[in-house]
Amino acid sequence: MTALIVALACLFLAVGLSATAVLIPPPRRERVLKTLAKYTRGDAPDKDEQDDSTESAVSRLLYRIGTMLGPPGDRERLVRGLDRAGNPPGWPLTKVIRMRPLSAAGLAMFCSALGDTWKGDPGSVIGAIGGFVGGCLLPQLLVNNAGTKRQELVQRSLPDVMDALVIGVEAGLGLDSAMDQVARTMRGPMADEMHRVLQEMRLGVSRTEALRSLSGRTTVRDLKRLVTALVQAGDLGISVAPILREHAQDQRVRRRQRAEEQAQKIPVKLLFPVLFCMFPAIFVIIIGPAVLELSGAFG
Repeated sequence: MTALIVALACLFLAVGLSATAVLIPPPRRERVLKTLAKYTRGDAPDKDEQDDSTESAVSRLLYRIGTMLGPPGDRERLVRGLDRAGNPPGWPLTKVIRMRPLSAAGLAMFCSALGDTWKGDPGSVIGAIGGFVGGCLLPQLLVNNAGTKRQELVQRSLPDVMDALVIGVEAGLGLDSAMDQVARTMRGPMADEMHRVLQEMRLGVSRTEALRSLSGRTTVRDLKRLVTALVQAGDLGISVAPILREHAQDQRVRRRQRAEEQAQKIPVKLLFPVLFCMFPAIFVIIIGPAVLELSGAFG
């Protein structure tokens, strides 16, 4: 019982430390870089520049420890994951890295106390090691989960965005004007990506590079194919209206196929809830009276 109380206390301490790390106000340089990241690729500054820009000694220490705990290439993976997640305002790269040592320490203490209640000292050591490793991987898992959910939203909204682009281009607008119309009138991650592409172009980036950056920020294959077709059309001087029309028709077909696929999965997903939840109750109702009568007869 005492070990369980200690485990709960460690968990509350870990949550409090993580909240403190997240709520530490960013310095002025970091706020400026976060603002510029909306109009660029969102690449974070180098480690030395980031360390120099951190005003708080606590945040600087947490950042360095979090960097050391990360595997090789962790910074680049975090940058790509945050790009796919849309660079959430509350999740800058420095805060994600600062959360790693706190989550590792908190989960290590919690799992150690929990393992001690079950297996004693061996369980405490194994729990501490497992909690530490899980805490080091937790920020990356959270970023990947946010990126996966956002990419699913991008895939769902892509057919509607394609229809809006086709309507704008066939009405006489250029591709840039049609993208601006979509970014201003629609809501969602796909409209945000259009807005970011236009902002990059306004900062002097060519349309080809801005579209390729969009392709690098997404895992949706349909969007990657669309970007490749638009880049090739721009390089060859081909009209984009037929390309957009074909892709819009293809997206509508694919959306219907995905809906049919999800509908075909429903019987399989319902099998286990029916098997473990409904069948026992049905067996009790149907066979229960007969069992009671037989037990009374043979009793």
